[in-house]
Amino acid sequence: LTCHDGQYTAHATASGQGRNGQVTSDNDCGLQLRLAMPRSLGGKGDGQNPEQLLAMGYAACFLSAMQLVAGQTGKSEMAKNATVHTQVHMGQPEGMDGFGLEVHIQVEGVDMELIEAGHKACPYSRALANGVVVNVTKK
Repeated sequence: LTCHDGQYTAHATASGQGRNGQVTSDNDCGLQLRLAMPRSLGGKGDGQNPEQLLAMGYAACFLSAMQLVAGQTGKSEMAKNATVHTQVHMGQPEGMDGFGLEVHIQVEGVDMELIEAGHKACPYSRALANGVVVNVTKK
């Protein structure tokens, strides 16, 4: 899968001390956040962290995917008031170094058929299930 002709490209830059640094985006109205290690990982917890950002992005994307599918299947009214809750857990993965992630998604206000269809349509869900094309280069 390649997405060279995608409709939108987000840009972000991390600087400082990683999880105790800062991130910025320069798209549309832009966003700048100060990052901080969570208290549960020994940090001060006085800023955002990448797992929060992933959880927020995944929840919004999943909801949009469900609403798109709902419109295609005549369930727009049902999906209009749906709510998506995500939890991103970070820990030690089995059999490898580094950190691992586990995501839990809970959806309110729609039937299971629409939840499953939204999960299939959501790019975050597909990326975590099937991998993402990642190109790493030196600038």
